[in-house]
Amino acid sequence: MKTRRKTLWLEVLLWLAAEIVLNPSGLDILADYSEFVFHPKTAVAAEVQVVD
Repeated sequence: MKTRRKTLWLEVLLWLAAEIVLNPSGLDILADYSEFVFHPKTAVAAEVQVVD
């Protein structure tokens, strides 16, 4: 359990550091992309609206 907790803290701290560094430079899209790299099985919901 301690190893899983340490891994989670490491992921959170790396994500936070990436957000802090990349957000002011305008590259925060790369930090958001990291969510898909670390969690590739996460479902993404989409809504489509058809306008006639």
